Amino acid sequence: MVPISVEKQLEQGENKEIEQKAQLDENIHRGEWYVVHTYSGYENKIKVDLTKRVESMNMKDKIFDIIIPEEQEVEYKGGKKKVTNKRVFPGYVIVNMNMDEDSWYVVRHTPGVTGFVGSGTKPIPLQPESKAKHMDVRIGESIRVKTGPFTNFEGIVKELLPDRGKVRVNISMFGRETPVELDYEQIDKI
Repeated sequence: MVPISVEKQLEQGENKEIEQKAQLDENIHRGEWYVVHTYSGYENKIKVDLTKRVESMNMKDKIFDIIIPEEQEVEYKGGKKKVTNKRVFPGYVIVNMNMDEDSWYVVRHTPGVTGFVGSGTKPIPLQPESKAKHMDVRIGESIRVKTGPFTNFEGIVKELLPDRGKVRVNISMFGRETPVELDYEQIDKI
């Protein structure tokens, strides 16, 4: 048996990692997103347990991704700013999957899962316009308003309001900082 050099092993590992990422990207766009009701406060445990079940039950070709929608929240305690992640929908996780009897069984019978969101016994996938919006903007970042009465104004993000699909921004108008609430769709990062 001929030993493989360390460089060759690293190269093979990197190639495998690239292939896995490409497969993951492809899988994310294959399934539909379903909302799963869970015991509140157990979302992270359910995500871990479901990920293990997908692996052990060989369901990677049917269940692709599991997310817990979160937002950043700013708190001021004792005069100090603290940024924490807060769950947008406590008691729910969102699963990207191809729904069939087997994949339904794996998700539904994960300990802590109480069911799928849908009418009766039939899970209903999220429609494109109802998917959880993810805005790649953070508190303190600069934005430009692209629509509405403040078009082309620039500002600084002061607060994220994902439950309402809005952000609070300080816009400089006439030399003064003016707080404005805008929809996510109205802004672009600079």
